[in-house]
Amino acid sequence: MVKPKGSQQKLALAPAQVHHFNSKAKFEEANEETNRSAIPESTNYKWWLRVAVYSLMILTCESAATILERLYYENGGKSKWMGTLVQHIGFPILLPYYTISSAAENSPTTNRSLSIHSKSPSSSLIIAAVHVFLGLLVAAYSLLHSIGLFHLPVTTFSLICASQLAFNAIFSFFLNSQKFTANIVNSLVLLTISSTLLLLQPNSSGRPSHEVLERNSAIEFICTISGSAGYGLVLSLKQFTIQNVIKMETFSVVIDMAVYQSVVASCATIVGLFASGEWRGLNKEMYEFGLGKVSYLMILIWTSVSWKVLTIGEVGMILEVSSLFSNAVSVLSLPLVPVLAVIFLHESLDGIRVVAMVLSIWGFISFVYQHYLDDHDMFKTENRDENWEKQDTRAGGFCSSNLRY
Repeated sequence: MVKPKGSQQKLALAPAQVHHFNSKAKFEEANEETNRSAIPESTNYKWWLRVAVYSLMILTCESAATILERLYYENGGKSKWMGTLVQHIGFPILLPYYTISSAAENSPTTNRSLSIHSKSPSSSLIIAAVHVFLGLLVAAYSLLHSIGLFHLPVTTFSLICASQLAFNAIFSFFLNSQKFTANIVNSLVLLTISSTLLLLQPNSSGRPSHEVLERNSAIEFICTISGSAGYGLVLSLKQFTIQNVIKMETFSVVIDMAVYQSVVASCATIVGLFASGEWRGLNKEMYEFGLGKVSYLMILIWTSVSWKVLTIGEVGMILEVSSLFSNAVSVLSLPLVPVLAVIFLHESLDGIRVVAMVLSIWGFISFVYQHYLDDHDMFKTENRDENWEKQDTRAGGFCSSNLRY
């Protein structure tokens, strides 16, 4: 059977058309690849910038808050409940956000927020109950930390607080499905060693810190380590709440968690302040403060502001990365506290503290490098998936074109 002449011409032209189609597709793919690759790169830079800002907030504010609270105790401050209250009562400084930044409430802070937004959030009653529960836990571990800081030297207190990283690693493994790579394990070990080295340094009395720790009662030690465990638990629970209860990752979530939990913690602390009777001595404490009345008020005010900015940094870091990374940055600040103690509390700086700082920075860089690798692998995976989708689409279009011939 002889085929029509017109059909032979169409079949003869098909290879040329296919070559033209492939060349055009490759050119369009190159343009799309160039335009698409520029967008994630810009987004990636913004993500690292946010992580850097949150890290700076955690490092500076935790160190400043610890030094200021210790300064309060060393100059005549005696109320543990007041030391706890200033950690949470500063939430009103965050309230203007709700009136001047309404647009930011609906903008996702990370690409991961898109996958979480597909899930409907839990009911308002459940979310409120979670905030109340977390607020009470925050008040509890804050009081335990205040008791420890009141009785223990700053360096010994920092040493015990380093255990919060180990507690948080355990809680993150079970609550947040945290994966441990070689770089993360290396970071945890280095950060723990850097803080443990503080045990070998002499305190202001010239004796090693472990000798001072032995002379203090076991109650202060138990309170401090329990507070560290509570801190690690709360960080993991906050990440769990964001991912499984609130199911949104926006900056509004950061502010909401900071405000709501601070309100609950402040109310619980105020009840404890009046129930304990410590409120009766606050007026006398202010007038007899070693640095004066104005310094007394300034120390409490700026301690409160530092703790609130620290809270924003912690929740923001949990939202951007993980609770374990947030805690790693927090532990990085522990070796910095002795340096600030040298400046403001006139303590001595020895080689052990310098080595501890170097190890902590090394551990932090190891943690950051692991997240850089994760981010790079995720970016490559997304590119590969998109390329496969484009190839499948072109293949379908080519088959359709051949059917017309």
